[in-house]
Order: sequence, then structure tokens, then C-alpha cells
Amino acid sequence: MQSDASNSLLIKGATVMLPSGPAVTDVACENGRIIAIGEPFRAATTLQAHGLHLLPGVVDSQVHFREPGMTHKETLEAGTRGAVLGGVTSVFEMPNTQPLTLYAEDLQAKISIAERDAWCNYAFYMGGSAANADQLATLERMPGCCGVKIFMGSSFGDLLADTDAVLRTILSHGRRRVAVHAEDEARLVSRRHLAEEAAHPSAHPLWRDEQSALIATRQIVALAAETRRPLHVLHISTAEEMAFLQQYKSRVSVEVLPQHLTLTAPECYERLGTLAQMNPPIRDKRHQDALWKAVNNGIVDVIGSDHAPHTREEKQRPYPDSPSGMTGTQTLLPLMLNHVNAGRLTLSRLVDLVCAGPARLFGMAGKGRIAVGYDADLTLVDMQKRQAVDDRKLASPPGWSAFDGMMLQGWPTTTIIAGTVVMSEEEVIGQPSGKVIDFF
Repeated sequence: MQSDASNSLLIKGATVMLPSGPAVTDVACENGRIIAIGEPFRAATTLQAHGLHLLPGVVDSQVHFREPGMTHKETLEAGTRGAVLGGVTSVFEMPNTQPLTLYAEDLQAKISIAERDAWCNYAFYMGGSAANADQLATLERMPGCCGVKIFMGSSFGDLLADTDAVLRTILSHGRRRVAVHAEDEARLVSRRHLAEEAAHPSAHPLWRDEQSALIATRQIVALAAETRRPLHVLHISTAEEMAFLQQYKSRVSVEVLPQHLTLTAPECYERLGTLAQMNPPIRDKRHQDALWKAVNNGIVDVIGSDHAPHTREEKQRPYPDSPSGMTGTQTLLPLMLNHVNAGRLTLSRLVDLVCAGPARLFGMAGKGRIAVGYDADLTLVDMQKRQAVDDRKLASPPGWSAFDGMMLQGWPTTTIIAGTVVMSEEEVIGQPSGKVIDFF
């Protein structure tokens, strides 16, 4: 087969992570889609990929890119540039910007920026609030919306939803899967004095303890069952939550983060200080072991980065007035590939968590697998490449990572979006050309 299309691409000889399992074969792309696998094909561009693994395009389903309103921390351009440098082809961005993403005009403002600046594909969460609950069934179906996000704790203004009445109202309007940050606001407020008295980030998991997470998770799961609404609980961090959630998998999906799978308390707080501060907190090894068990027994559906940058100066404020959050989208895939090489999970399982899982749960059209007819969003990785995380290579303006200096084995070498190479060997190529993600 020969293609006359100037945008045709052939990837030769990679170990391709197919739905049926890994196979050394060729993948042909044309006009933004995969058109053949394992068939003779002559393309305008050929990538020799022997010795590399070809993954479906990686989806980071939880990022905070801070634009509009906090562009000193991050922009959609810098955030998506970091994404493609990290092998990520699609992102779901969160609503806690300034202004909050609560209405159609807020969503359209973000899409307008992304149409100009985004290096990868994008969609945006609509914030779930008492202020917009009666409109959510319409808002969640807008082009470019990946779903509704609820903050039960650690938020402000109209985004904080911490009562049964408000949560029930939000869940009752709409049908798509709702993502939730589950920490109990009343308990957080009542225990803040523990953090103030300690005045050190090592108290973060004491202040925001296991019960703060479990109380909120129990509450939202019960309300989701009552309203018959599918639920996606974000960044689960405790053994207790995993034991609870395994009983509700028919309706509830579960996310974990590389941070919670990689860092442990108290060591991370002693070494990194407030750079290790995030919500929910990094906890001790008992919890980390439970998260890994849940990854491997199927309780966990998705791994996202919760990329949430702050400047070094902001992070240097005295604890607990220092902000929570860290960079992550550029290091999401390398960290997880390193865990694959360490034997903690298989590459096939990782593909399910960061490619097929988000596509399946959120109804992404044409994404999540390497199959004929699907979008040609692809990530080439070198499972043998060893390299340290380097703050100087981060696209995020604050320029720091909690993993700086950590030696990792397994790195993305090429990011392909719609059949076009947008990153090769740590360099972005061309101009921002990401597209809004389509959902069923």
C-alpha cells in the first residue's frame, strides 16, 4: 500500500502495545488516523522504531494549568508543552482558575486560549457548584467539557461543595461521570491547629488524616448511589479508602497519583519540606503499599498527575500557609515507566491506566488504543533509557519538581498527535496544534 498523503506516517518495528497484547509490527497513519497495522505501507514519513515501545497516546486526566488568572504559576501553552515533552497527548484541565470555570462563557474562554496555544489535545472540567447546579446537565454536554468536578474540601468560594444538600443537587443534574476531590471540610477546619502548632510540613498527613479522606469518600459514594450518578474519586491516598471503594466498583472509578506511589512520609517532608506538600498528603508506607495492591488488583482505574504548580517563592511561605500542589504532567510517564522497570506493574497495565482507562471512563472518541480507525495519538518510549529528572528541563514556569535528581529508567522519545510528530528527543517540533477532545 502506498499513500499519496503528505501527512502519512509509518512507524516501523516498534513493540506495539495493541489491545491483544504487545507485538513487534508496523503502524501506518494518514490524515490523523491509524489506517493499517502490520501491512506493507509506503508513507511520506517513516520512523524507525526498532527497540522502542509504541503506546497509545497518554492521557493526563487531572491537570491544573492556572490560566486564566494565575499565569505566573502556569499557562496553557507551558502546561501543554510540558505534557508533550512528557509523552502526554491529551489533558483534562481543572476548573479552579480565576475566574472559576462555572458557566459556558468560562469554558469558551479557556477553549479560545487553547485553540491558539495548546501543544496537545485538551478538554476542561466544569466546576460543580450550588451556583450552577441547575445548569450542569447542559454545561457537561458542551463541546470541550470532559465532565463535572466537585471539590468537597480545599477549595474556595462557589467551588466548595461540602453539604449533603449541595452535593445531592449537583449530582442530580446531569448523567456523565463526576470527578470529586474527597476531603471532609469540617474535619480539616477543626484540625488545622495541629498543622499550625507543628509549623512543619511533616504534620500535613496528621492534619489531613485518613479520616478526613474516608469520611468524605463515604459521603460522596452514598450520595452518588442515591442519585444513580457514576463517580470518579480522585487521588485516593489511604488504605482505608481502598478497602471501602472495592465494594462499589460497579459505579465508582478510582484514580491514584505517581506522587503517592513514589514518595513516602516522613522522609519526603524531611528532604523536600513544603515541596512535598499536596492535598491529599503524601502518607507513610502502609498506605503506599495499599495503593500498589489496588493498582495490581484492579481497584484503580486511572493514574493522573494532579499537576498543580506554584512558584518556589509561594512554596517557601511558612507552613501551613504554604500552598499545596506540585508539578507532574511532564514526569507522569517517566515515573510510571520506572515503576514498570522495577517490576511493580506491567507495561500493559500501565497502558490501561493512562490510555485506555480515561478513554473508557469519560467516553473519549477515538482515543485510548492502537487500533485501525482510531486517532493517531501515539507515544514512543525507550524502556532502557536511564536519565535523571532535571528541573532545568521542565516547561512549567516555576521550574521545580519533587523528583529533581531522581534517576529513572524508561523515557518517552517521541510524541505523535494526529499522525504528526510534535516532540522528538526532548524537543518540541512545529507550532501548538492541539485540538479539543470529542466525547461520546
